[in-house]
Parts: sequence; structure tokens; C-alpha cells
Amino acid sequence: MKEILKNRTKKFAADCWRLCAKFPVSREYNAYCNQLIRCSSSVGANYRAASRAKSDADFINKLKIVEEEADESMYFLELLLEVGEVEFNETERLHKEANEILSIVVASIKTMRNRKS
Repeated sequence: MKEILKNRTKKFAADCWRLCAKFPVSREYNAYCNQLIRCSSSVGANYRAASRAKSDADFINKLKIVEEEADESMYFLELLLEVGEVEFNETERLHKEANEILSIVVASIKTMRNRKS
């Protein structure tokens, strides 16, 4: 499962990048796309860091960052859905993927916390 999620988070970042490349170049779109590219790539980068955690507490802390970045990705995808006139289906798909990644990460955090109790 760890390797599957590692690949899934990397694909999510690459797909968000490809999506952003399809939006018109403007100050407004660039602001949202730049933020989406940053937070979506941070999801995968921080998940990789979590897989190299030095302790359970370190693992949980790194997963909390993944949780925040996935949620932030969802926010910018929602904004693009709200204002965007192109790529509705792909934006919706990526929003769903971010939500699924977020759900998996939250469940993992809960499992780790319960295991420590």
C-alpha cells in the first residue's frame, strides 16, 4: 500500500501540473495554478518524507503535513472549478483524487494514534 500511495501522490502532482498547463495564461489563473502546483507536489514530497520517518511521532507529523497539503490542493481545485471555464471534468477528477488521498492519510493518522494508545 505504501508504494501504491507513493506513486499515486506523484501522479496526482503531475496531473495537477498538466491541468494547470491547460488554463489560459493570466495573472488570475497563474496565482491559483502556482498555488495548486506547489501544494499538490508537496503532497507527494511529504508522503515520501513520511515513509522515511525516524519514529511513529515523526511519521504522524509528516502525514499531518500531507493532510494539510491535500486539503489545500482541494481548495485550489474548488476555486478553479468555480472560476474556470475549461477542463471541468479533469478538475473534478483531481478534486476527487485529492479527497481520496486525504481520506487515506487521515485514516492512517488515526490508526497510528490508536496503535500508540
